[in-house]
Amino acid sequence: MTEHQLRMIDPIRAEKWIKQDKAVLIDVREPDEFIREHIPQAHLVPLSGFFPDDFPNDRNKVAIFHCRSGARTEAAARQSLATGFNEVYQLKGGLQAWRCAGLPVNENRKVPISIMRQVQITAGGLVVLGALLAVLVSGWFLALSAFVGAGLMFAGISGLCPMANVLSRMPWNKVFAAGAGGPAADTSRTVPGDQAA
Repeated sequence: MTEHQLRMIDPIRAEKWIKQDKAVLIDVREPDEFIREHIPQAHLVPLSGFFPDDFPNDRNKVAIFHCRSGARTEAAARQSLATGFNEVYQLKGGLQAWRCAGLPVNENRKVPISIMRQVQITAGGLVVLGALLAVLVSGWFLALSAFVGAGLMFAGISGLCPMANVLSRMPWNKVFAAGAGGPAADTSRTVPGDQAA
């Protein structure tokens, strides 16, 4: 294990530590993902907005970070290790492994999938469509795939995603944000004492 690798913990052991009040579970995903599904005991604190002072009463506990599958948590290992906890772990397999272990997950299927997943689906679909039309109709349709690729590069470089902005205005995303009690519009952080059910 290198100095920037998180130690792994399996879901069963993690749940045991949480029930024994030996550990705090921290969900590093984005608010729209958390609203759709989350582990009941998890605190929502995206790593992009994590501050070492967020958990002043839990420094003596083990911090267990998780995302959907484990990839994001692993990629942010250095940041997780710098959060000020004495011991830091990664939930092996993330939320998916927790569910597969038969442990409880709060779900709200009325909430649309996250905007970033919608962007990935839309962008991928447009690239495939452009390639197919280029083969079947005209080579000029490669411009569609090139345009989408350029847009993704722009989003990665600038941090701005015009496609995400457009998708967030789609009816299926607006209906929930405006009419379902407003949790999709509430992107405030969930910290200890303010846990979402």
